[in-house]
Amino acid sequence: MLKHDVLIEYILQCLHELTPESRRPIGPQSNLVEDLGLESIKILDLLMMLEDHFDLSIPINILIDVTTPVELANALVTYLENHHGAV
Repeated sequence: MLKHDVLIEYILQCLHELTPESRRPIGPQSNLVEDLGLESIKILDLLMMLEDHFDLSIPINILIDVTTPVELANALVTYLENHHGAV
């Protein structure tokens, strides 16, 4: 069972690894592009880190309306619930 707070915590940990040069604080509401300067390749790296850590496959289309770590966690939980049952 994947808990939402555990997912957000891991996303934030990954973002710290992907943006070590960031001078801005990284939080659940940080904008991935505007605040953290993530380019598309780093966002894909983030998805791959999540896939590896949680041993699942994440379709790239869940990123359509995602701009923050909390939105990514919400989209991922929604996707998992819709395609794999309760999370």
